[in-house]
Parts: sequence; C-alpha cells; structure tokens
Amino acid sequence: MNRHSILRVAAKFMIPYILLFSLYVQFHGDFGPGGGFQAGVIFASAFILYALIFGVESGRKVLPSWLTRYLLAGGVLLYAGVGVFGMLLGGNYLDFSVLTHDPVSGQHLGILLIEFGVGTTVAATMVTIFFVFASQDY
Repeated sequence: MNRHSILRVAAKFMIPYILLFSLYVQFHGDFGPGGGFQAGVIFASAFILYALIFGVESGRKVLPSWLTRYLLAGGVLLYAGVGVFGMLLGGNYLDFSVLTHDPVSGQHLGILLIEFGVGTTVAATMVTIFFVFASQDY
C-alpha cells in the first residue's frame, strides 16, 4: 500500500472545495473581505497542494507552463483593457461609471472585471513561482 494514500484521498476531497472557496472570495470581494489578490492566492494553493501531493510533474501536466504564461498575460490585459475601454467610452482610465448606462452598475462591472484580472494574474504568478522553485535541483 502506498505511504501517501491518505494524503492523496484527503487532497482529492479538499481541492474542489479550495477552488470553490476561491471563487466565493473572488466574486464576493466587493461585498466583504476578499477580492482578486486573496482569491488568486487561494486558487493557486489548490494547484500547489496537488503538485505537492501528486508530484511536480503531475502538477505541470494539470497546469502547463504555456497556460500559466497565457493566464499571466491575460489577467494583466484584462486589467489594462478595462481601463482603456473606459477611456474609449469617454471616461478616465479605470473610470468604471461609463461602462454601462447606469453608473452604479458600471462601477460594479468594472470592479468585478478588474478583480478577476488581478486574481488571474496572482494565481498564475504564484503557481509559476512554485514550479520554478520546485524544479530546482539542489
């Protein structure tokens, strides 16, 4: 019997709940504690836990480096794109009130998109940092 079978079963049980909690923190960050940064770190911790329990190479198969690069760039582009889109609609950079016909819903949409971009970038950064350090041979 494998020495790590209890850890593997526990990790398989916990990882979906960690990801779900991350989404809760992400999408309820404007109403309470949380937001993009916290959600990104929690989201990355699920993948890091997977890589620690099942092996770094198995973790790289689940989240390959090309995907983390796209997520890094995509999160930054989403953040910057929301600001530029607000400027194209006649507002200032990161002025969310011009994103919809109602300024309040525009603010809500803008913050939601910005926080999603931050969360995506932070999660991809944390996973990338882990994989870079995990692949070092000492």
